[in-house]
Amino acid sequence: MNRNITKAPPNLAQDPVSKLIWRFAIPGIVSQTITAVYNLVDQIFIGRGVADIAIGATNICMPLTSVVTALGALLGMGGAACFSLALGRREEDKAGKVAGNALLLLILIGILAGAVTSVLLHPMLRAFGATDSIMEYAVPYARIICLGLPFGIFATGASYLVRADGNPNFSMYILLSGAIFNFFADPLFLFGFKMGIAGIALATTLGQVLSAGLAVWYLLKKFRSVRLQRPCFSLQSKLGGEIAVAGSAIFMTHVCAIMVQVIQNNSLKVYGAMSVYGDTIPLASVGAVSKVNFVLMSAVIGIALSCQPIIGFNYGHRSYDRVKKAYLTAIKYNTVVSVFAFLVLQVFPRPVIGIFGSGSELFYGFGILYIHIFLALLFAGGILPTTSTFFTAIGKAKIGLRLTILKQLLLLIPLTLLLPRFMGIYGVLAAGPISDGVILITVIFLARRELKDMERLEKEENV
Repeated sequence: MNRNITKAPPNLAQDPVSKLIWRFAIPGIVSQTITAVYNLVDQIFIGRGVADIAIGATNICMPLTSVVTALGALLGMGGAACFSLALGRREEDKAGKVAGNALLLLILIGILAGAVTSVLLHPMLRAFGATDSIMEYAVPYARIICLGLPFGIFATGASYLVRADGNPNFSMYILLSGAIFNFFADPLFLFGFKMGIAGIALATTLGQVLSAGLAVWYLLKKFRSVRLQRPCFSLQSKLGGEIAVAGSAIFMTHVCAIMVQVIQNNSLKVYGAMSVYGDTIPLASVGAVSKVNFVLMSAVIGIALSCQPIIGFNYGHRSYDRVKKAYLTAIKYNTVVSVFAFLVLQVFPRPVIGIFGSGSELFYGFGILYIHIFLALLFAGGILPTTSTFFTAIGKAKIGLRLTILKQLLLLIPLTLLLPRFMGIYGVLAAGPISDGVILITVIFLARRELKDMERLEKEENV
């Protein structure tokens, strides 16, 4: 299907799909991987420079730091999806207004999030599952993290729009700048200035400030698909609603992940206290394994996110054959990555956990159990994020939202609450593969149905 493209990036409609995916994916993979490696190194510094229990403190604070990703994704991914669809339909005026509204909402929501979490800090950490011993480390860490929320939310959200603008490399620079800053600032603040865990949090916050600054510079000086003029930044409830709906799936993914994290932390604390592991070791072990898993799966996220502008633009342009090819190619790549991550963790669990410090045998033991049981279906871990991004990009975010609700709210959370009543702490671990198995079957069914609908639309276009 050949169509004339006006000011939208011509490569999205003309270049080979596999080439486009890698052009967008490589910067995404690099930024996700470096950020994940930074988080991993962060934990290593904490485990070796502060205490093993301090890893548990950052695990407790993970729902708080996930607020950055969740709100940034809601408005950033939602704005980018609407932006790409508008460009594909040659609605350039609307595309500019979508970008302006998304950016302004990022600023307002970021300020609100920082204020609310700062005021509710102590009860929030208790609700997240903090024990008395962990609170000693969690409070100074979280207090500083709250200050950086406005900057982190803006930088994360803006990076989606920069990628949709056809510049995945600068989107990568935005995210990388903060992570690279942290590589150098962490040891300086921790060992040089002897600031303890508060120094780790300060390095994170300053890195977010740097990332936000780079994003502002690009948006003011380099944004190229449309001109971001003053009228673009006039809030419109209709556009805000469209952005929120488009970003709802990925937002709920993160919100539900926060809920799962809170419930899992509390379950690990309660049922861990009834086991040989105690109420703290499971929290620290899971925190360590989660950071490693995030590094190994970062390429999955990078590839999944890279497809959004490609799929969104071509769907808006009614190039359904390219949409299907982009989705199936991304699934293939992400399956390879997921299988690799699965093998690394399952074959080398003890060396993986050992990078965080000496640890006790119980620390190692529970971490290995978590890998073997909770992450048993990790080899299929690339299918859900890729499919959720696919539905968001084609303007059907509600389907991705239902998948998230099914996995997290209807399966994982109830199972995490129910199974431990019969299986103890092992029930917390068993909830993972059961929910993963059900969602895998569901995702395959829905994706196949959507691809068949596209085949029908393609035939109608060619009649």
